[in-house]
Parts: sequence; structure tokens; C-alpha cells
Amino acid sequence: MELDLVDKQLVKLLQEDCKKTTKHYADMLQLSKTAVYERIRRLERTGVITQYVALVDKKKLQKDFTVLCHIRLVQHTKDNVLRFEREVLKLEEVSECFHVGGDYDYILKINVADMKSYREFMLTKLTTINNIGNTQSSFVISEVKNTPSVHIG
Repeated sequence: MELDLVDKQLVKLLQEDCKKTTKHYADMLQLSKTAVYERIRRLERTGVITQYVALVDKKKLQKDFTVLCHIRLVQHTKDNVLRFEREVLKLEEVSECFHVGGDYDYILKINVADMKSYREFMLTKLTTINNIGNTQSSFVISEVKNTPSVHIG
């Protein structure tokens, strides 16, 4: 879907704070509330906007130990790939999973309380998934940039 300039500005405003009123966005864009409401509904209907979420402070939830876990599968059959992906979807500790090219097949972003929790996660959950050949873990020292927003242009 091709977005016009106003749609792009509206998406940017919604990504910054989607809890504002339609009137607020209308004032910012110099449009009527109805026009903004219709644009938002169209963006939702066409799948440009997929969901609204609350972003939480991982530290306050004691889930601020972040690990990037690289995984290589033993075999790359369609069934093995789909089975692995189904199992990863069940793991609450995994916030993101990327199927990638290169030395590894997947990169998982995992949030737990600490190293002990990560070890427990590895032993009782991740390594019980069949077809994992090997893993390599990288531990986040600090987040330099972390934004859920997509640059619109």
C-alpha cells in the first residue's frame, strides 16, 4: 500500500504515542477528527497497523538480562524447520526469533532475570527442542538503541 505524506505523518505520531485522542492527531495534522479516524481505520484494515501494545520496562519486571542466542539446526528439512519454529513460538522467554542466513539458522532474543535463569531456560526448554545442532549465546552489556518504531521516510 502506498502511503501519502499525511498517512506517513500519522503513522509516525501513532508510533510515538498511540494513546492520544483522535482530536490530538487531527490538530497536529490540521485535519478533521473524522478524516483522521478514517485514515487510522484504513491503515488498520489494510494491515499497515497490525496491533497496539504497551511497552514495558524490563528492569522493573526483572527481565532485563538479554541474550542473543544463535542456533544452528542439524538438518534443514521443511518439517524440521517448521517444527523448530512451532516450538520457539511456545517459549515465553523468547521475545524475537529471526530465521537468518549465514553461519547460523536462527537468532533468538531472550529476556530473563539473570544468568541462572538463562541456564535454567537453556536446560529445561531450549535444548529440549529436537534438531538443534549447536547454540552460541551473546549477552547484552547495554542497549545502545532499541525502538519498536519503523522509519517511514
